[in-house]
Amino acid sequence: MGVKKISDLFEGMQIEIDQLRQKKLAVDAYNIIYQFLASIRGYDGSLLSDSEGTITSHLTGLLYRNSRLLEKGVKLVYVFDGEPSQLKKEEIRRRAEVKAKAREELEDALERGDMKRVRTVAQRTSKLTKPMVEDSKKLLELLGIPVVEAPQEGESQAAYLVQQSKVWAVASQDYDSLLFGSPILIRNLTLSGKRKLPRSNRTINVKIEEYHQKELLRTLEITREQLVDMSILIGTDFNPDGVKGIGPKTAYKLIKEHGDLETVLEKEEKIVLDVDYNAVRKVFLNPVITEDYDLKFGSIDIEGVVEFLCEERGFSKDRVYGTLQKAKKGQEAALKQKSLDSYFG
Repeated sequence: MGVKKISDLFEGMQIEIDQLRQKKLAVDAYNIIYQFLASIRGYDGSLLSDSEGTITSHLTGLLYRNSRLLEKGVKLVYVFDGEPSQLKKEEIRRRAEVKAKAREELEDALERGDMKRVRTVAQRTSKLTKPMVEDSKKLLELLGIPVVEAPQEGESQAAYLVQQSKVWAVASQDYDSLLFGSPILIRNLTLSGKRKLPRSNRTINVKIEEYHQKELLRTLEITREQLVDMSILIGTDFNPDGVKGIGPKTAYKLIKEHGDLETVLEKEEKIVLDVDYNAVRKVFLNPVITEDYDLKFGSIDIEGVVEFLCEERGFSKDRVYGTLQKAKKGQEAALKQKSLDSYFG
């Protein structure tokens, strides 16, 4: 993700959750679910699971975070990745190697009884399996949340939904949706509040952030194409190495001075890119998307959720019921308000 440190150049606007009432947000599903797998773990770093050993950490995150958002009147659409492009497959292979190494470190820490190290390393071993994805989709649909299947990148499909005014913004921790052309990005949607810092007992306050692509480009005085070229220099999911030693500020300076990537490579002889940068550009500027989706928002099926989570996955019935009742009340209030706004508008 080449613009992972875009905050070095441009800051988003901090907002409160209530400002998202009645807004439709396209959520990058894999991005969010991986967050839950990394953060929702036991004291020993292990993932939560039911009596049969089926992983439930992601379901815990999806239930309680989405219920809170529904309670606040936010309307959500979850967009799932499809078949990765050939360029992305290289990055997936690299991530698999990193996770394999992390698992070795985890086993070593467990043998030594170093629980602090265990909890740190365990977060880097998260793996999203097909059954976990299917369970996630089932729960989302029971919550009345539409699911969209992207042909390739979920984030590019989510950005397209914003471009088509089907939703208001993309919700993701990554800034890539701005490269994919989303007019608005919301960060920290499921992380707002207090968050523990990695490898520390300190906590920080995390606020929801709102980014507007037009404002970003106007402030930096660049085009979206130039933003993509900057990101290729820094490194993206499709060329993770980028150019060694080049960060956001240097990449910005180079693109501002030379105008585009071709000229940077021509004028700056020491800069070498070991990638087909036109192929990376194409992923961002002409992504594969689909028109085959149905954004039908439903109401929470309380009995269905309870049957799935409590009877099949061992969740506490009282806690799930209480959470869903509050979420449904907020969901119905938002629908009622929308009807009133339409009537008086």
